Amino acid sequence: MDNILIGVDIGGTTIKIGFLTDQGTIINKYEIPTNTIDNGNQIIPDIATSINGKIKELSIKQESILGVGVGAPGFIIGESGIVEEGVNIGWKDVNLGNQLSDQLQMPVFVENDANLAALGENWMGSGNRASNFVAITLGTGVGGGIIANDQLLTGENGTAGEIGHITVAPNGYLCNCGKHGCLETVASATGIVKQALEVIDMKPTSNLNKYVQANGDLTAKDVFDLASNGDTDCLKIIERTGDVLGLVLSNIATIINPSKIVIGGGVSKAGKPLLDAIKHSFNIYALERLTKVCKIDTAQLGNDAGVYGAAYLVIDKFNNK
Repeated sequence: MDNILIGVDIGGTTIKIGFLTDQGTIINKYEIPTNTIDNGNQIIPDIATSINGKIKELSIKQESILGVGVGAPGFIIGESGIVEEGVNIGWKDVNLGNQLSDQLQMPVFVENDANLAALGENWMGSGNRASNFVAITLGTGVGGGIIANDQLLTGENGTAGEIGHITVAPNGYLCNCGKHGCLETVASATGIVKQALEVIDMKPTSNLNKYVQANGDLTAKDVFDLASNGDTDCLKIIERTGDVLGLVLSNIATIINPSKIVIGGGVSKAGKPLLDAIKHSFNIYALERLTKVCKIDTAQLGNDAGVYGAAYLVIDKFNNK
C-alpha cells in the first residue's frame, strides 16, 4: 500500500489540508479558517485538531502516514521549522515544526509557501519534474520558487527565490518590504492597478478614467478586460508588465539555466497576451543558448500547488536524509 502524505498550506484567510498518496493522488482535501486572533496562537492547535479528526474519519492507520509537510507565509530558518516572520498571520519566531510535531506525534517539515508551490507544480503540474525549474506566482504580490539540480533553493536564511523583491525600477513605487521599485510593485495585481492609475493621472480622457468614473473602482482584471476589448492604454500596461517579467526571468535563467519556467497566480489568468509578452521579452533579453532549452508556460495546479508541494516536501526530506 502507498504511504500517506499530509500537505498543509497556511494562508492568511484559510488553511488548505490534503491527504495524498506518495504517488500524488489526493485522497481527501479540505479547508479550515485561519484564526489570526492573538498573533495566530490558535493556528497550530487548529491544524493538529483538524488532522487528527480527519485521520479518524478516514480510518487511516498512523503507521501508514509518512509525515506532514507545511507551507507557511514568511521566512523559514533553514531546517529548523521556525517561522521567523509571517506578517499576514501574526507570527514571529514561531517554532511551527516542533510544536505541530509534538501535537501530532509524527514528523513535520516546514518550508516557505511559495517554495512549496514550486515543488508542487514541478511534481504534479506543468513542471513535469524538471531538474532545473522556476515558478513565479503573480497575485497580490509576486512569489517565486527555484529548483536547481533537483534541489529546492532556500539560501542562507530562507530568502532565496524571493523573485518579487528583485529591483526593477530603483526610483519606482514603494514596496511593502520597504524598498522602492521591486518587481511586485509592477507585475502584481496591485502593481498593474498602480500602472493604470498613472495612466488616469496623465490622461483624464482615457477609457480607464471613464471606467473608474462609471464603476468607482479598478482591479487588475478590469485592466485585462479592457485590453481584450482593444484599449491601447491597457494593452501597453500588459506589454510593459510582460517586458519587465521577461527581463527578470532572463536574468534568473542566466544563473539557473532552467528547462521550464511556469507562471501562476491570479494575474496569470490574463492569459495569452501576458504570456506572449513575457516570452517575447525573454527571447530578446536572454542568451539564445538559454532560450533554446527553456520553455515558458502557465501553471496547472492553481490553488492546489501548495498542498501538493507540502506533501512532496515529506518525500524530499526522507529521500535526502
